[in-house]
Amino acid sequence: MTDAANPTVHRSSYDAALARSEALEARIASDPSGLRVLTGDRPTGALHVGHYFGTLRNRVRLQEAGVETWVLVADYQVITDRDVIGDIKGSVRELLTDYLAVGIDPERATIFAHSAVPALNQLLLPFLSLVTQPELERNPTVKAELQAAGKSAMGGLLLTYPVHQAADILFCHGNVVPVGKDQLPHIEQTRVIARRFNERYAGGEQLFAEPDALLSEAPTILGLDGDKMSKSRGNAIMLRMTEAETAKLVKKAKTDADRTITFDPEGRPEVANLLTLTALSTGRTPEEIAAEIGDKGAGTLKVMCAEALNAHFAPIRERRAELEKDPAQLFEILRRGNERANAVADDTLARVREVMGMVY
Repeated sequence: MTDAANPTVHRSSYDAALARSEALEARIASDPSGLRVLTGDRPTGALHVGHYFGTLRNRVRLQEAGVETWVLVADYQVITDRDVIGDIKGSVRELLTDYLAVGIDPERATIFAHSAVPALNQLLLPFLSLVTQPELERNPTVKAELQAAGKSAMGGLLLTYPVHQAADILFCHGNVVPVGKDQLPHIEQTRVIARRFNERYAGGEQLFAEPDALLSEAPTILGLDGDKMSKSRGNAIMLRMTEAETAKLVKKAKTDADRTITFDPEGRPEVANLLTLTALSTGRTPEEIAAEIGDKGAGTLKVMCAEALNAHFAPIRERRAELEKDPAQLFEILRRGNERANAVADDTLARVREVMGMVY
């Protein structure tokens, strides 16, 4: 089992997290009352189909299942590993548009922004007192973010990134966090912080519950060049793209020289990726699609993939076009979410100050 002082996830702790995740799924199916999910994204621009199949669709599923849903626009996290932040407000607008277009309902979900909730960020101070520098430096996700940013020296905000995420989850008493296996170290760190706060400052009272990861079965979606799908790489199919733009991108997608189409994620990852996108868009299996195409080659696969994507995203793109006409409405939705988040954060911080003996 993972040592509380080392948030790196080992096999035994993964098995425990998986068991808790399976129990959560069973509870969601039977009675989701009392569950509160916290999830979100950094506003670095519009979202792509990898985001949709990886996380967005699952958020809508949880919302429709009756799980109370909180969605974070993590604008402060944009500056954790970037020297140039770009047009954050424009990126937030794009993010809000995508959220609503895919089906996140602001009447049932609270959408809020980091920078608009001061009490959330103030929780960083007591939470930082509960962790050590070596613990933070050992977090594999932080190391991965540093490498992805191409930096050699770690900034203070990136080092404390897991603690900020803990504040995101705990301020609203989130107890369900949908993540992939690679994000488990953050959840483990949050669980450690909740436990230590309760023991050190709350006299054993469970002021903060230890949240559980809802492990995602989402497939890995590659970019059309075979690397990680990313807007900056120019290999992503954005949710906002037209049918013609989508077809043009898919036509240029990397495949291989074998004319017979087979589903082999290890040996033929680029072909498998197009099969996966087609399958996710149609509800069929990649193997079934590969068998249907047979020796008709990658050209047939690309046409089928583009048609499937365009059919699946047509209603989403239609809603997106309508939402883009009224950006003021989008920011009004965010403002209302910020109000609710502030009310909850203020209550949480007040309780934290009370148990710490800091109410004067």
